[in-house]
Amino acid sequence: MGFVKVVKNKQYFKRYQVKFKRRREGKTDYYARKRLIVQDKNKYDTPKYRLIVRFSNKDITCQVAHSRIEGDKIVCAAYSHELPKYGIKVGLTNYAAAYCTGLLVARRVSYLILLLHL
Repeated sequence: MGFVKVVKNKQYFKRYQVKFKRRREGKTDYYARKRLIVQDKNKYDTPKYRLIVRFSNKDITCQVAHSRIEGDKIVCAAYSHELPKYGIKVGLTNYAAAYCTGLLVARRVSYLILLLHL
């Protein structure tokens, strides 16, 4: 058998650069995230808002967010556990509750926009 050179030696591991933590954990696809949050260049420092909906076993969370260098900033949020105040007592994780939670966050965002333009 011939000579086999060891490729992964001490110098290899000294220079090895690990990926981002969320990339290693498989939580964030940074290629997709960049395409999602980058605003068009002709819109000049206008934030690109996005709706984030998360389902859990007990709750639905709806958030409106935009991206900053420091991290994402949540503009407004609504949760399905707030729905009993508006008359919806049961089924806080079903399709109707998701619709109502989205409607609630939309009403809150429109109220914020109305306040900003006054």
